[in-house]
Amino acid sequence: MSDPTPDRESLQTLLGKVHERLNEAGSVDTGSREMLTQVMRDIEKALGQGGRAQANTSRLESLAVRFEADHPDLAASVRRLVNLLSEVGI
Repeated sequence: MSDPTPDRESLQTLLGKVHERLNEAGSVDTGSREMLTQVMRDIEKALGQGGRAQANTSRLESLAVRFEADHPDLAASVRRLVNLLSEVGI
């Protein structure tokens, strides 16, 4: 049995977790931190526009790969976010 389609509230919750993990990962390089912050803003904007805007999930996936070795929890949260965005069509 598959999970139900996620709602915007679950996306907001996951965005909050990614923000928390980013804050906890003090050694993330400045470029990656800025890129993730910008993508997160894009996602929040897309959610605010009812999903009409598109989030750049390819950038998120690239960031997840970059974080994998040093920040596996952050990488896992970013990947989950990519999957949820895909499921809701953002």
